[in-house]
Amino acid sequence: MLRLRQATASDHDAVWAMFQAVVAGGDTYVFEADTTREEALAYWFHPKTHTYVAEHEGRVVGSYILKANQPGRGSHVVNGSYMVAPDARGLGVGQAMGEHSITEARRQGFRAIQFNIVVATNEAAVKLWQKVGFSIVGTLPGAFRHARLGYVDAYVMYLALDDSAAPSPH
Repeated sequence: MLRLRQATASDHDAVWAMFQAVVAGGDTYVFEADTTREEALAYWFHPKTHTYVAEHEGRVVGSYILKANQPGRGSHVVNGSYMVAPDARGLGVGQAMGEHSITEARRQGFRAIQFNIVVATNEAAVKLWQKVGFSIVGTLPGAFRHARLGYVDAYVMYLALDDSAAPSPH
């Protein structure tokens, strides 16, 4: 069973280990493999970021963050980043964090969630986000430098949290 909760400083080691493992693949995150612990934790635990962890049998197996996607007049749209420990894939951690983040974003008063760069070749993530209600609203050609495949497309994905934030037809 998964338990989702706000992260604390005591989660730094677990989040750092997961961050290293996920980023090392070079296939899903924009961070370089040589990102330092200090840089990673400063990003993941930034004071303006809401950080959460998912625990399975007392071990941190996932983490996500929510933060305003833009300052000022764009701050009503939240952005999220998610990581699942490689050895915890298939346990439903990603979906649980996705659903939890939607609830949290609504609770915090955001009107929509936008992901700025979902790597198109990360099919599991794309399918997961579509399953929980996100739509692909744009394709960024060659926007991600994949460690093995070179430059690949990335998607901008969006979920309105209320009817007034739904995308308008073009």
